[in-house]
Amino acid sequence: MGENLNKKYEDYGIVLDFLPQGRPDDERPAHLREPITQLLGGSFFTLLEAVPQPEVSLSSLERVYIGKEGREKIERVKRRIGYKQLSSAARAELPAAIKKLIDENPKKFIKFFNEAAPVTSRFHQLELIPGIGKKLMWAIIESREKKPFGSFEDLENRIKPLSHPRELIAKRIEKELKGEDKYCVFVRRPKRPHGDEEF
Repeated sequence: MGENLNKKYEDYGIVLDFLPQGRPDDERPAHLREPITQLLGGSFFTLLEAVPQPEVSLSSLERVYIGKEGREKIERVKRRIGYKQLSSAARAELPAAIKKLIDENPKKFIKFFNEAAPVTSRFHQLELIPGIGKKLMWAIIESREKKPFGSFEDLENRIKPLSHPRELIAKRIEKELKGEDKYCVFVRRPKRPHGDEEF
């Protein structure tokens, strides 16, 4: 979407799961494991594993700062992970975390509806959103040419067949995180397919 192109790292994340005993698939003895939290990054929807500060406990859907300086609850961001590396609890919390991030910054997603462009000569970015076909796509394009959309409510009021656009965006983001589509509109794709990108 042309936003934050020069920015490389997430500044904060939403807690998906807190594993005080470390990952269950960690074969090291218990005393050698370190606590882990799995996070969803706030800017690029990056899936991350981080090590909390000693004695810190984290709650699901808690917003934590993971920027370069002044971290209070996170000792270090360990690595980028893929959807398959999420714990079952983290996967269960993911839809709520995505919706939380959409609600925190709705203008970013309204901007998508106002600026989405063709992907190929026959396929448009708007068609990547579940439930949007050619007819709805043209209705959105024609309406935004008259006046840009100002909010999700404005979008719903002007494009009557488009119900619950927040939920549609959330479904699209989850699909991108699962790697179910070659196109990524909202999620920054990992450089390495299995997500072991060190921070």
